[in-house]
Amino acid sequence: MAELTGIMLLMGALLVISILAAVVSSRLGAPLLLTFLVIGMLAGEEGLLGIQFNSPEISFFIGSLALVIILFDGGMRTQRERFRVALWPAISLATLGVALTCAITAAGVVWLFGLPWPTALLIGAILSSTDAAAVFGIFQSANLRIKQRVASTLEIESGTNDPMAVILTMTLTAVVVNIDSFTINAMVLDILQQLVLGLLIGWFGGRVFIYMARKISVQFTFFPLLAAASAVVIFALTTSVGGSGFLAVYLMGFVIGNSRLPQLMHILQVQDGLAWLSQIMMFLILGLLVTPSHLLESWPLSLTVAVLMIFVARPIAVFISLLPFVFPWREQLFISWVGLRGAVPIILALYPWLSGVPDQELFFDIAFMVVLISLLLQGWTLAPFARWLGLEVPATAEPDRRMPLELVGSKDPMELWGYQVSERSPACDHYWHELRWAVPVEFVGIIRDGEWVLPERRPQVLEGDMVLVVAKVEHLDEVSRVLSAGGSATELRNSDFFGDFSLKGSLTLADVASFYPTGELDEKIKQLSISDYFKEKFHRRVVVGDQLKLGHVQLTVRELHSTGEIEQVGVKLLDS
Repeated sequence: MAELTGIMLLMGALLVISILAAVVSSRLGAPLLLTFLVIGMLAGEEGLLGIQFNSPEISFFIGSLALVIILFDGGMRTQRERFRVALWPAISLATLGVALTCAITAAGVVWLFGLPWPTALLIGAILSSTDAAAVFGIFQSANLRIKQRVASTLEIESGTNDPMAVILTMTLTAVVVNIDSFTINAMVLDILQQLVLGLLIGWFGGRVFIYMARKISVQFTFFPLLAAASAVVIFALTTSVGGSGFLAVYLMGFVIGNSRLPQLMHILQVQDGLAWLSQIMMFLILGLLVTPSHLLESWPLSLTVAVLMIFVARPIAVFISLLPFVFPWREQLFISWVGLRGAVPIILALYPWLSGVPDQELFFDIAFMVVLISLLLQGWTLAPFARWLGLEVPATAEPDRRMPLELVGSKDPMELWGYQVSERSPACDHYWHELRWAVPVEFVGIIRDGEWVLPERRPQVLEGDMVLVVAKVEHLDEVSRVLSAGGSATELRNSDFFGDFSLKGSLTLADVASFYPTGELDEKIKQLSISDYFKEKFHRRVVVGDQLKLGHVQLTVRELHSTGEIEQVGVKLLDS
């Protein structure tokens, strides 16, 4: 009993220390996952606590379970509209990009160190996936919002390249173990089987969960647990029949996240905590498992692999994978730098260890060292690099508080929103009846100095008030544009980014040239609308923040319609 109590005390203490350390590291701009990993190492056998832990089986089990929760959460947060601008580029990166990264890294290892091709390819496969949670955790801690085309590409890529890396690693591990019976046809069929079964069972699992959620009547607190348990079931079921369980849970999460379930907001709130708990536990366990002195034994190979992946393999893979999609060079450069490695490569490195591959610990040590270097080098520079390349866009207007109203029985999801009014809020110093709305919204009142000011008192909206409204979720953007300040004062301001004036996207360039110094324009170009001109330049994948220069005028896409047409562009006059 005393031993069990000691284990509980230790794990609880490590969690508390990790969370407190994360607060400090986020202020310093350090990647949170690096913090969790270092704490695990400090608690390990060569660290301050000297905890003896040498069980790859337990680590693999905990890591796999954690990845299920993380991928499921990532799938639920991938919105369908992001596929409009990023689906095929992301799929190209997640398939061709993963294969190229694996092959280029392997070629470099074979050439420089003379390792056998199967071993070198296995090293490349283990390290070929990127970590979305690490990337967007850094963006969030830095209050950074980047252009949708880049963010969506990275999000979908990192959600789908984990299953691809798993498939490659499992297949190449089987090749190394059974090299005599290996055939190309068998490997291709195995990969296709894992992909097809993963897609089918994942989609089916998502539809079944949606059906259950609409039919059963239980407390809302049970639905997040039901969702997480269903993801684990789908993963185990898919894996048992030879499919990609990780691909299945990601697709299942996507199907659920893009449904109109009234319980979805509550599921996402709880799932966010589960995903963070999974990441913390996973990195702590992996930090405990590693032996730092072993890392030093293979540091020349590990350092070489890291340099190859960061500066050679990833940039080449990104350039070739995005070649058909004509991405701006700044975006390609940033995507190539965001090949951040996280927990997945370390988990995958346990697979050869458990399969009895020769020099089994070498794969784990290399993966761990590469992840450390990636988190230190790339993780610390992501935010300033994005700003330097001009990929940051102003934060969107949104509520400061959101409360789903699932129990009202509306066919369309409804929420209660609270907006903290600042001097930059359009509604500041106005009465409610003075505001004009294009969508239905109900004024619930104001929280002022802790007191609820009812609507019938006709209060004036003042700086510091919390304005409460009820509306349909689909009208979030329209309501937020009136009531929100659009980000804190420390963030990139709209006027600095878009300019002080706006034009409709339907205006022709001839109209623009008539009252702005655009310089000489070709007659054909003059007949184009602003929207059509942007579409021509960006090959129809236009997002908020895209910019074009005409003479001494900079046009920046400010607002898009749901159809993809440009509604408004910001106008900024450039210095002569």
